[in-house]
Amino acid sequence: MDKFEKIKLGISIGDFNGIGIEIILKTFSDKRMLDFCTPVIFGSTKLITNYKKNLNINIPFNGIRQVDRAINGKVNILNLWKEEIDIKLGEPTELSGKLAFESLEAATNELAKGTIDVLVTAPINKDNIQSEDFKFPGHTEYLESKLDGESLMILMADTLRIGLITGHIPIAKVSETITPELIKKKVAILYKTLVQDFAISKPKIAILGLNPHCGDHGVIGEEDDSIVRPTIAELQNEGKLIYGPYAADSFFGSSNYKNFDAILAMYHDQGLAPFKTLSFGEGVNYTAGLSKIRTSPDHGTAYELAGKGLANINSFKEAVFTAIKVFKTREEYKSLTENTLKSNQRKEKL
Repeated sequence: MDKFEKIKLGISIGDFNGIGIEIILKTFSDKRMLDFCTPVIFGSTKLITNYKKNLNINIPFNGIRQVDRAINGKVNILNLWKEEIDIKLGEPTELSGKLAFESLEAATNELAKGTIDVLVTAPINKDNIQSEDFKFPGHTEYLESKLDGESLMILMADTLRIGLITGHIPIAKVSETITPELIKKKVAILYKTLVQDFAISKPKIAILGLNPHCGDHGVIGEEDDSIVRPTIAELQNEGKLIYGPYAADSFFGSSNYKNFDAILAMYHDQGLAPFKTLSFGEGVNYTAGLSKIRTSPDHGTAYELAGKGLANINSFKEAVFTAIKVFKTREEYKSLTENTLKSNQRKEKL
């Protein structure tokens, strides 16, 4: 990318009966946002126009049929459908799920092709989006199926970064899913993303225990002693700054989390409950480990707020800024490492 070219930022609208379109429009009603990127919303001008009227948001936009027609300095809407849409604010419907997928699918295809640089996804309803084409527990798993790489969900706010060793799976399956191989794989993804996406040269990572009190030496479960501790020891022998396991109940309350560049939680709620307590409404969900960059706000569809003009845009705006920053950091990393390789090749020829 030319250093003077603006980042092309794709946006999927999520469930249009929720707050997704509201937070998108509110974010880009601040014209200063257009100094940082060229937004492309995957939806329809008719739908967006209806929302503008309902929310009384005066924001000009440019309707397009192809991503390469997007204009810098304007909010661009890629028209995916022409028909009028029956909006039922606050109510998940079959249609809102269907169009949420169409928006996500089109945006993901353009992301894979490289016609957009990054993707920010507005919240979906994980129930009504299910179909023959979407049989996934969430955005993360769908994107992993469409893009190169293996994913790691990271929730982040400033320097707090929490990754998940297991993601959207039932709690009953967590212990049987935790293996040395899985822990090592997730550590490797997290380590790489901290280096290439956040410019942390020697990351320091904490791993939480699986059982209460990390099993109390077998009194409350064997997994921490038989699986987690030996795996951490192996990773330390490789020279990585990996520490733990730490008892999850006291780790965040004692502020120990501030001593690390990132934390790996064993399962969804173990990591996300403290994260959202510490930073809800300001955090960002980042899908690490993939060939392309995707972020989202840390909240859901919030049907109870839909159409009332009360939705908080902070998390979505942070998701936009994070996607832009990660893209730039990764591009710089690529440039630096490619130059190093070329320099080494020249030395070998000499």
